[in-house]
Amino acid sequence: MKYYKTLAWLMATAIATLSLPLTACSNDVDAPNAEKEKQPESAAKLCAYGYSEEHTGTRGSADAVFTDDDIEWFDLNTRELHFRDTMEPLREKMPLLAGVDFYLDGEYLFPSGATFVGLICSQVFDDLVLCCGKIDGEVIDDGCYYLYDCYPPQFAGDERVQANRLRRAPQWEAFLKYLDSRGKLRK
Repeated sequence: MKYYKTLAWLMATAIATLSLPLTACSNDVDAPNAEKEKQPESAAKLCAYGYSEEHTGTRGSADAVFTDDDIEWFDLNTRELHFRDTMEPLREKMPLLAGVDFYLDGEYLFPSGATFVGLICSQVFDDLVLCCGKIDGEVIDDGCYYLYDCYPPQFAGDERVQANRLRRAPQWEAFLKYLDSRGKLRK
């Protein structure tokens, strides 16, 4: 009988451990300390690539989804990332829950990248997200994009969200400084 209890305990632990990466709020697909590869050659200084996980659990191919030339402005207070009207909407370029890697001057920018989410997502994320849409009271605006520290934004005060925000603070500062130097930062 003792053998079965031990076996059941080990199986429950294994199942919980294996399912953790699938349900965890972080979107780090690679090993936490794995070094990110350099961005493919591009004339743009700031570039974002979208990728999704393959059915095998490995990272799929990445496609450029926008560059700094596509960004019209970023509002520091609302965290809205406004794109030029001529750009194809991101929701047509990549699926929801796709990963987004940001590169600045060819170097990987944010640890763990970001996750592309929409208002229909019921999952909670404790790290950087690129959110398509915003609910403001009863008004739903799904044509705008926001860079939030988490999703839904009501969890911004959570301990893990704050730790992740602190971890990427130097990269966030570089991101803002670059946008400011290009005249694309609204304060």
